[in-house]
Amino acid sequence: MAQLQLAFAALLARVQDLEAQLAQTSKTSSQPPSQDKPWLPKSERQKSGCSSGGQRGHPGKTLKMSEHPDEIRTLPVTGQCGCGEPWDTVAVHDLLARQVHDLPEVRLHVTEYQVEVKICPRCAHREQAAFPADVPGQVQYGPRVHALTTYLNVVHAVPLERTADVVDALCGARPSGGTIMLNLYLASKRLEGFEEQLKVALINQNVLHADETGSKLGGKMQWLHSVSNAEFTLYGQHSNRGYAAIEKMGVLDRFEGVVVHDAWNTYFQLPGQHALCNAHLLRELRYLHEHLKQSWAGELRTELQGVYHQRKTGTLTQTQKEAFYERFDALLIQGLNANPASPPVPGRRWKPKQTKGRNLALRCQQHRGAVLLFLERDDVPFDNNQAERDIRMFCIKRKISGGFRSVAGGEAFCRIRSYVSTLRKQGMNVWQGLVSVFRGDILMPNFSR
Repeated sequence: MAQLQLAFAALLARVQDLEAQLAQTSKTSSQPPSQDKPWLPKSERQKSGCSSGGQRGHPGKTLKMSEHPDEIRTLPVTGQCGCGEPWDTVAVHDLLARQVHDLPEVRLHVTEYQVEVKICPRCAHREQAAFPADVPGQVQYGPRVHALTTYLNVVHAVPLERTADVVDALCGARPSGGTIMLNLYLASKRLEGFEEQLKVALINQNVLHADETGSKLGGKMQWLHSVSNAEFTLYGQHSNRGYAAIEKMGVLDRFEGVVVHDAWNTYFQLPGQHALCNAHLLRELRYLHEHLKQSWAGELRTELQGVYHQRKTGTLTQTQKEAFYERFDALLIQGLNANPASPPVPGRRWKPKQTKGRNLALRCQQHRGAVLLFLERDDVPFDNNQAERDIRMFCIKRKISGGFRSVAGGEAFCRIRSYVSTLRKQGMNVWQGLVSVFRGDILMPNFSR
């Protein structure tokens, strides 16, 4: 009977563990939304009572009449009036206008450079003019074609073959996959100076966001890392998820400000301060409350949401903040009591596995200052959504193309993507920036922000 009871307890624990795994979604854990079941709700937003669509006072984006049209076509009144008066003899009383905004016909513009060759009649010396420096071969594509292939492949994650399809359909020319990759390598080489200035600018910031996600290189697991804020973005690819990748990027290991992250253990080795993502914490608390029926987690989640909204609206007083701190500590003690420590397993050297609830409560106790730093500093956000947004586009690329074929390809993508993301954050034109890279007069962002 004792053996049966032990076996039953082990099976019951196994069933509970499997049920807990099935209950995990993007709303209750760090699982990405792409792995959620299709019938699960996708948002926690509550009904506001307003009708769907743009609300009153919302600035519209309706297509507007241009004050300077490129072409004007006047359509005359023809025929005659009902009384017999010919319309072509009547003066124009008014003009009514309608406009059509369309793309011009796209075709390659071919420029041929012809250099003069002269032979001296006295000494028969042959001399010729020099071709432009950006025309090294007999036939090549220009900077706009290079920029278009780079824009499609890096900015919008269009694979090489489909990039060639798009250029062929629009321009009537089909660059090879090798040509497109050479464009990426050339852009990456020319952006080395940009990346160095970007790293210096990031090190001088007060708050940075960090995150990482899995990547594939030749079918093997790699990691793409991001370091960013609202003005700058730096990407890097490395075979290591840990500190070696951080050292190679050369920012966070020299950064002394606040790093916002999702409690990955490697980040706690950094020299700066730490702020933990409370969006992750809210999801974990929701899982404990809704699926494991732990009331302390639901209360802590409600308290945390309430103090966040008070801080966001500027209504949080010092008395309310101190009361929240006391409530926070008391709820964590309740969490530890509801999740007692697992006893050591005889014959095993390593520590026994603890429950999710206990691990979460211990983490919040150990890193209390990092969890609640958003209440002490106005420049520290509540969550790590900035890093999540910056890394999301790479996740889309990974789904489309699967990964990179070479280390050089991954590094080129990261450097170009860092440039594009930084330009976009500062309100600069990405297309003009890419064209400037291939023209050799790179449009630089403002690094003094």
